[in-house]
Amino acid sequence: MTNVSIIHNPRCSKSRQTLALLEEQGCEITIIEYLKTPLSATEISSIQSKLGVTPREMMRVKEDEYKQQNLADINVTDAQLIQAMVNTPKLIERPIVLANDKAAIGRPPENVLTIL
Repeated sequence: MTNVSIIHNPRCSKSRQTLALLEEQGCEITIIEYLKTPLSATEISSIQSKLGVTPREMMRVKEDEYKQQNLADINVTDAQLIQAMVNTPKLIERPIVLANDKAAIGRPPENVLTIL
């Protein structure tokens, strides 16, 4: 049985679908509701590294907060983007599954099967 963690928003349909998929796979799941328990900059950096993406690639760029904070500006540093996700957790793409020292974004939910 695989131990996994899911960065989860229960109000998000993709997040719920990914959680259900993990349950179907018989995984032991730790649910991290990141809107209730925000991630630290260190945790976000670690997840970003495991995903193999830039901070911007793990952000919800269509959120109003992304535009309001002018985060599309190419001069915004990776550290500033990570801090924006710390300050505004809603900006983190969801769901993210962590397993076997790897990470995957569950869009579509089946993406997470590659790390189990």
